[in-house]
Amino acid sequence: MARSRTINIDLVLHALADPTRRAIVEKLSEGPLSVSQVAAPFDITLTAVVQHLQVLEESGLVHTEKIGRVRTCRLEAAGFSVLEQWIGDRRSVWERRLDRLGDLLAESGESE
Repeated sequence: MARSRTINIDLVLHALADPTRRAIVEKLSEGPLSVSQVAAPFDITLTAVVQHLQVLEESGLVHTEKIGRVRTCRLEAAGFSVLEQWIGDRRSVWERRLDRLGDLLAESGESE
């Protein structure tokens, strides 16, 4: 399900800055899990895991859904798409700069 709100790159980067949240993302990359399944391998309280999940959800990286008594978590493509676009934009800027540098170096090598 696509998010209707705009994903903020600052929220995505903040969410991924924490090693526990990155570990949660890794765990969810295997497929959807309940909150208790997400929490199982961590030596922190369930409340702390829920707080981490809230940060991930606010960033657009994770979506949680309550069905009956079980809250299920899964990765959300929207946050990753924003991150991929941001990285791609930075990469293309540097590739153009390096291409220009290569052209200048080739020109100066030809003039010697």
